[in-house]
Formats: sequence, C-alpha cells, structure tokens
Amino acid sequence: MRYDRRMDQGLVLEPIGIVRSPFSERVDAPRQPRAAEGVRGSIELFEGRHFEDALSDLESWEYIWVLFWFHLNDGWRPKVQPPRSHVRRGTFATRAPHRPNPLGLSVVKLERVEDLRLDILNVDMLDGTPVVDIKPYVAYTDSIPEAGNGWLDTEAGAAPGDPVERWAVEIEELAAAQLRFLVDEHGIDLESRIVETLSLGPLPHAYRRIKREGDGFRLAIKDWRVHFRVGGRQVRVLRLSSGYRPAQLTRPDPALDAHRGLVERFGAAG
Repeated sequence: MRYDRRMDQGLVLEPIGIVRSPFSERVDAPRQPRAAEGVRGSIELFEGRHFEDALSDLESWEYIWVLFWFHLNDGWRPKVQPPRSHVRRGTFATRAPHRPNPLGLSVVKLERVEDLRLDILNVDMLDGTPVVDIKPYVAYTDSIPEAGNGWLDTEAGAAPGDPVERWAVEIEELAAAQLRFLVDEHGIDLESRIVETLSLGPLPHAYRRIKREGDGFRLAIKDWRVHFRVGGRQVRVLRLSSGYRPAQLTRPDPALDAHRGLVERFGAAG
C-alpha cells in the first residue's frame, strides 16, 4: 500500500488534560502500572471544551484506559532492550516509550470524578503528562486470559502472576539503617525503587543503570548509589552511598543536604 501524505492533514491530536503524579522524572516512573500499585494521582481535564458532559457515567466504571503522550521523549528507536529482556527487541513488540508516535496506554483504577478532576490509583505516568483520551476498561472484552505472554515466556521460568521469575532482594543491616535515615531525616524513600528494580534482575542492563563493581555490582538511582552482591537468585543490598564526590558536597546547595547527612552519619563509603 502506498502512503499518501495528504492523509497527514487529517491527523490532528490535541491533549484533553494533564496527569498529576508524584513522578517528575523519567527514571522515577514505574515501567508498568503493576509496579505502581497503590500510587495515587489525578487527571485534570481542560476547561471550556464541554468535558463535563463527556465525563457523564464514567464513574460507574472501576478501571479506565488512559491514552497519553510521552512528552519528554525525543525521537524513537527501532529496537530497544526492555527491563525484562536480556536482548534487544523490536519496538512494536514492547511497551517502550521510544516510538514513532510516542503514545502511551495505561489502565488505572478510577476512584472519583469531581468536576474536571479524576482521582486515579496505580499511576505510572509522569507529572504533567498530556492526556489524549480516556476510555472505560471493559472486563469482558478487554481481558483475554488465554492471550499468552509473547517473548516474556522465553526469558525465565514462569512465576504466579508474572511470566518472568523475580529475584529475591534482601536489605542487609547497614543498608536498612541508611534507608531509614533517609526517610526519617529527609523524607526520601528509595527502598521500594531498589527492590522493584533489582527483583527484575541484578545484572548490568541499559535501563536499570547497573554496573559491575569489583566482586559485586552498583545500581544508580538518581544521585544515589546502591551497592549489592548476588548469590544464586538472591540479591543482597549491602550499603548506599552518594553519587557526588566529596568536593561537590561542599557546595552550599540545600539539595545536597541529604547526601551530606548520609556521609556524616555513615561515612563516605557507607
């Protein structure tokens, strides 16, 4: 079939609202709604476009599909390496955000509709994400249990509810104390992110920011470094450290307070 570029004239896409979520950067966002279980957010629709009427009866549905635009992505890649794959896969065989048209699709739980605001649960989208459409999730037609898991079934042994066998993650005493310190003193919670990332696999991977370090490994989460070792199918998280060099921590920047605090309490090497 030949492509007629005159078709472009009919492809008009305008956002209908934006997402409000606790995730501000791409590295923060869960890879799937399953990994965002319990995360609350909202969709704020734009005024003056009769969306109040369009929302009629939506609250009768427990789950909704949200179609959105990956607004922070530049360009696309024909092949990508998903977090659950050991090899590169064709983009159309994945949920990767790097697509010819960066459209995303997530199913979220609808908790409440109030005016032009939708309160939602299990949010995996970034704050400020443009929403292009909302549809009800219809269980009898949208769920196909016998559909299978594609190439995911070839990655590892099947596990209940997840085709990829997850790794066991153990937080050792020092790392646990550091994580408690960051939460109690600075309101920074890294544990769920660490466990979710490492449970998918501890080996170096393009998306998981893991590197070898001596006889162990190091995971980067934003400006933090997580040091761990692997035995069998178990990951032992040993300690955390700052991603900043000592000279950088001397800068009078309040954003570095948590890093300075970790070093003062536990030492530069954790």
